[in-house]
Amino acid sequence: MRRKVDLAALRHKMVVEQIQDRGVADQRVLQAMETVLRHEFVPYTKARDAYGDGPLPIGQGQTISQPYITAYMTELLHLQPTDRVLEVGTGSGYQAALLGCICEQVYSIEIITTHYVRARKVLEGLDYTHIHLRLGDGRMGWEEEAPFDKVIVTAAARETVPPVLIDQLSVGGRLVIPVGATIREQRLLVFTKKKIRTIQEEDLAVRFVPLVERD
Repeated sequence: MRRKVDLAALRHKMVVEQIQDRGVADQRVLQAMETVLRHEFVPYTKARDAYGDGPLPIGQGQTISQPYITAYMTELLHLQPTDRVLEVGTGSGYQAALLGCICEQVYSIEIITTHYVRARKVLEGLDYTHIHLRLGDGRMGWEEEAPFDKVIVTAAARETVPPVLIDQLSVGGRLVIPVGATIREQRLLVFTKKKIRTIQEEDLAVRFVPLVERD
């Protein structure tokens, strides 16, 4: 008789060994990673493999990021419960669910119809009622809901950050985005918007699929 896999134990092991032991210390982020059922967001992967230390395919050439990178980027946002957060690139919906565990209002945009439809179904099924999804080009942001306290982009801009995302960031807000002309040149950039200027900081080298662009 095959023994039932303890997914909660695998999730806890993921949080401790892959995330906490690598330096992520924000308790809100750690708790969200412990809470969200990652296996619900990976359609082509066995449930037990959803907690492995790497990215996974979700179809259409897109991926769900490595758990550590997801947690690290979330920590870089410096999230507060009252934040209004914009995510560009819903993908599987996993990052949106993590944001929704921490923040009261989350807005997420996906350009690929099949991902949008599936993410909506999964998030609604898990009762994330305060996560708002839109099908469209995330490079344009979500003007009618701006400004946002935090913005996270989950695919790589090739050379420059879409300026509208900075425009839709509130004063004091933070934007986290991977940028790089090729996958070998990508780095995480963190922008903090001040009254007079926006401060840019360079962080980890990363490897993300490129932002899907609509002509």
